[in-house]
Amino acid sequence: MSFVERHGLHSAAERADVLKQIEAAGLGVLRLAFSDQHGILRGKTIMAADAAAALANGVAMTTTLLLKDTSHRTVFPVWSAGGAMGEKAMEGAADALLIPDPATFRILPWAPHSGWILCDAYFPDGRPVPLDTRHLLRQQVSKAAELGFDFVTGLEVEFHLFRLTDPKLAPSDAGQPGTPPEVALLTQGYNYLTELRYDQIDIVLELLRREVQALGLPLRSMEVEYGPSQVEFTFGPQSGLASADAMVLFRSAVKQVARRHGYHATFMCRPRIPNVMSSGWHLHQSLVKDGRNAFIGDGTLLSQTARHYLGGLLHHAGAAAAFSTPTINGYRRYRSHSLAPDRAIWGIDNRGVMVRALGAPGDAATRLENRVGEPAANPYLYLASQLAYGLEGIAAQRDPGPPADTPYETEAPLLPRSLAEAVTALEESTTARAAFGDTFVNYFARLKRAEIARFEGEVSEWEHREYFELF
Repeated sequence: MSFVERHGLHSAAERADVLKQIEAAGLGVLRLAFSDQHGILRGKTIMAADAAAALANGVAMTTTLLLKDTSHRTVFPVWSAGGAMGEKAMEGAADALLIPDPATFRILPWAPHSGWILCDAYFPDGRPVPLDTRHLLRQQVSKAAELGFDFVTGLEVEFHLFRLTDPKLAPSDAGQPGTPPEVALLTQGYNYLTELRYDQIDIVLELLRREVQALGLPLRSMEVEYGPSQVEFTFGPQSGLASADAMVLFRSAVKQVARRHGYHATFMCRPRIPNVMSSGWHLHQSLVKDGRNAFIGDGTLLSQTARHYLGGLLHHAGAAAAFSTPTINGYRRYRSHSLAPDRAIWGIDNRGVMVRALGAPGDAATRLENRVGEPAANPYLYLASQLAYGLEGIAAQRDPGPPADTPYETEAPLLPRSLAEAVTALEESTTARAAFGDTFVNYFARLKRAEIARFEGEVSEWEHREYFELF
């Protein structure tokens, strides 16, 4: 029996359907993609002739890919006994298996010789790799299902598009990480939603629209955002893992398509470019029970279920920030009077709060929009943490308090001011440890503290400018 058959992962019919599509399209290669701990797609490209074997038994992947920080440096001592999070199966840079999920198969429209499929990581003995973040979201979705809930989410994603002027591909530019490319603006910005600004970048937006829709992603709108070269794409609601899968594919697709045409797309929250605006990732969410939106209020905007779920999001906002805003740069965004939140507070259709309640009494589209995230977040961890903390709020019947009309003046706990502060809150969160396990929380904290230590070990331009001549 194959690995997939032995462990009951996918049906023969699902695998056969993928093989039929590969043959019908005359594909040359199949890209096996895996979302790492940072939400970055990694993987291997195999010949189409080997697709059947890969679908049945997976392909080997070195487990050190799960032990790297954002500079691609391995943080854990994999050559030491117990060094890889105490997991024997990961010592010595041993292999795990990438097992394709047939439901995620796509043909890449910008590389039509290529099939693409998302994979989950398993140890050779059949255990899911506990550091696989897609698996963690699947666990939370299953917990919600046990309570009778289906988790529904919609995405609003802001990012920047630039013209690439110098890709920085000289040998001296290589490193960990390499030298960032030089870019030029596509628009000057600050003409929010204007027809003129949109038409200035219509050519590149049309490139992206065509490919994103060809992938089958539920694209709803493309908008010119407030800042220079900043845009926003919004997507329709999906349930379970679908929005997270869509987000990792969307980000990777946008970067690939843009680069092929001489542009650079970045989902970094706040690039170091004059006059730039921070980008956010707003996550719309609701729970469905027995086919009905469980957030719909009876004569009020929000049901008791929605209020308790909201109470969980607010109560755990500090710890949740480590997953919704997992980069040092992302905390530049939490500023007062900036269309971004700076404290754990909610309001009704108010863009200054952390969680914005939308809808009306009896409205089937009633939902909560958490505005806390950055577009660089790992989608699986962002969604999993929202669901975990929301369900805890329901279980504990947490009260979110009254809505805020003046979000930057109302007294409320402040959001973390740094990644270090958020990581500490995560480490101290008993709810996070119950939801994701001590091993994963400690692992994630160690990765992020390695990132923080590298940042703090460098002399910044600000320090040099401030002190070099003065003292």
